[in-house]
Amino acid sequence: MFRLNLKIALRSLWKNKTASFINVIGLAIGLAACLMLLLYVTYEWNFDKQSKNATDVYTTMTNIAGEGGTISGTFEGSTTAFGPAIKQGVPEVKYMTRLDYGRKNLIANGTNSFKRNSKFAEPDIFHMYDFEFINGNPKTALNNPNSVVLTETTANILFGTTDVLNKTVRFQDKIDLNVTAVIKDQPDNSSNKFDYLMPWSLLGSIDPGAKDLSWENYSYVTLVMLKPNADLDLVNRKIKEVIKKNTNLDFQSQSLFPLSKLHLYGKFENGKSVGGNIEQIWLFTGLGFGILLIACINFMNMATAKSEKRAKEVGIKKTIGANRWSLITQFLTESMVLAFVAVVVAIALLELFLPTFNHLLNIKLNMGYFNEGSWIGILAIVFATGLIAGSYPAFYLSAFNPIQTLKRKIGKNSFLQISLRQVLVVGQFCFAIILIISTLVIYRQIQYVKNRPVGFNINALVEMPQDGELKSKYELLRAELLKSGAVTSMFQSSVSLSHRGSNFMDIRWEGMTQAENTQLFNQVATTYDYIKTNGIKMLEGRDFSEKFASDTAGVMVSASAVKTFGYTNPVGKTITVFGDKFNIIGVFDDYVWDSPYKSNNPMVVFFDPRRKGTITMRLNEANTLEQNINTITQLTKSINPAYPVEINFLNTLYADKYNTEKTLGVLSNLFGGLAIFVSCLGLFGLVAYSAEQRTKEFGVRKVLGASVANLMQLLSVSFVKMIVVAILIATPISYFAMNKWLTRFEFHTEFNWWLVPLAAFGTLFVALITISFQAFKSAKANPVQALKYE
Repeated sequence: MFRLNLKIALRSLWKNKTASFINVIGLAIGLAACLMLLLYVTYEWNFDKQSKNATDVYTTMTNIAGEGGTISGTFEGSTTAFGPAIKQGVPEVKYMTRLDYGRKNLIANGTNSFKRNSKFAEPDIFHMYDFEFINGNPKTALNNPNSVVLTETTANILFGTTDVLNKTVRFQDKIDLNVTAVIKDQPDNSSNKFDYLMPWSLLGSIDPGAKDLSWENYSYVTLVMLKPNADLDLVNRKIKEVIKKNTNLDFQSQSLFPLSKLHLYGKFENGKSVGGNIEQIWLFTGLGFGILLIACINFMNMATAKSEKRAKEVGIKKTIGANRWSLITQFLTESMVLAFVAVVVAIALLELFLPTFNHLLNIKLNMGYFNEGSWIGILAIVFATGLIAGSYPAFYLSAFNPIQTLKRKIGKNSFLQISLRQVLVVGQFCFAIILIISTLVIYRQIQYVKNRPVGFNINALVEMPQDGELKSKYELLRAELLKSGAVTSMFQSSVSLSHRGSNFMDIRWEGMTQAENTQLFNQVATTYDYIKTNGIKMLEGRDFSEKFASDTAGVMVSASAVKTFGYTNPVGKTITVFGDKFNIIGVFDDYVWDSPYKSNNPMVVFFDPRRKGTITMRLNEANTLEQNINTITQLTKSINPAYPVEINFLNTLYADKYNTEKTLGVLSNLFGGLAIFVSCLGLFGLVAYSAEQRTKEFGVRKVLGASVANLMQLLSVSFVKMIVVAILIATPISYFAMNKWLTRFEFHTEFNWWLVPLAAFGTLFVALITISFQAFKSAKANPVQALKYE
């Protein structure tokens, strides 16, 4: 029976080539879009879930106390004393490891040197991640302070092979490390990814803050693995008691949160997770299945549109004894065959466009063809698609009355057929219009924030990390660069102009009423020419100057900091930071240094040449960009030969701040366009069948004097009405959804009224072109051919 149904299905598909082609292409595009988005969703969903113990691994979150017992902020980080204390004081803790946040550091094999992502960690990290060891022993890999674990890629880059046990590499051009293990590269969707891993004991010899057991320095990450089935709430209550015992704080300053949830649920309010990237994941999942549903709707519409052609077939089969179930099976087989052909085309499209998709999002997605789960997922989608696309036509066509069908009376009194097709067309265009309006709003939001002044002159401003000899020979580099004319001014600072973190709360000011400060402040340590180089607007006072020896005890503060202090004439007033008094010598306007979507914390800028990190330079615009960069590169290399020269443009760094919304905009644009295309493809097929069904009517009308325009209008008006209805439904939905999305940002654009007509007329225009092409073709047909006897 199946073989017969398959043969009939293939014959039917071959006989109706145009309809089959439209259905296959529509379903293939829908499936390819759905699979592509599901690949991305799977990538995001599996963040930090690769390990078999992932559900038992937790990271430490720190809460910042606000006014009235509230929590003003939450971030991933902990003190160095926290991990050892809870491992000893909380029985449910099985393993614990402290890590640094990681950064790019120099690693070299002779002259073969590179800056790669490094991390320091304690040995228990090997219990939390399923690292695949190519060489070496996880039990001893981090025992020696001067040891290092390389990833496969790093080993190949440095040595050209992974057989590198007991070979030596040089770290930061200062310390020789012994290679104790080589592991497979970690997946990109791991929050603690590294190119090489070093022992925590080595960090202690480099950074005294990591060696000391402190309850005040929140500059590190602590990962914890709990025993199976441990109660997290109970564990966090015990942690609170441990903190209270060691610090006398009756406040849940640090607590555990599932590491596997942090990427998707990393938005916290009052210390509780309230969502995050998971909202975007649900959006993309809905987008993928929405486009696939549009393709399925096309199939249903095409199948019901050609119902009269299949009516005689159904009538004859029923007359000679076929039951309804056998007819349903036949039509479902047709849809399954079509879905199978479509998925083959979809996989080809996926392979063709996946590299471009990866480039757009700057990730590495690929189809796991040798992964059993991938094939189960693909086959499940094919089966579901075939079932959804073919269910209505199968049940609809199989229900025809054989007597009526053989008398050609099918559909004459069927109100349901017309109304359902209208609902489906309206539904798919409604979805497409919502996508277009959403894309326009997202684009306007990105442009709005991009055009928001950052607060300083970002053009011709570059920076580079202060590595190696640049830390001790900054003044020499400064003198050489100013002498060369490549830069007009420069400064060193503890952080980049575009940075995150570096916050503190231990600050007091004159007239302060509360016992303790609850407002986070940002700190920057810098040298002379800070304001002169970056171009931040000074509101009062002055920049740090070599003319004033007292500037070592001076600070510059932002306008928002002055507002917090409540000072009316801030210059000359004092503040106390970490127990030391500082005089305010200048007030500058607030600028964007962290998120461009919200107000940044008040800032205090200290004069402290001892704190290194970043060198920022203002290029001489009298020279060409190439001349300036070449001069900086040559002079820096001569002073710091062991390190590669990394020059970053500030405007590029600030552009990276819009990546999340940019990704959302790119995907909405791309798949919104596909939704319109697939919808119009179905519309083209419907118009073609509608014209075919009314061929004789058009022939008679032309003979009686109807013009081409009259016939085109006759064919088009019903479809235009459906699109107008879709616009009317989509508009309030889009308005509500996008207004809600915009309220997530402190600084946001408005939902302008002209977005609706722009999206509406754009969709209507594309649909009219689609309709008009087929309508014109039908209207121009020779009436003699239409009126010939069949």
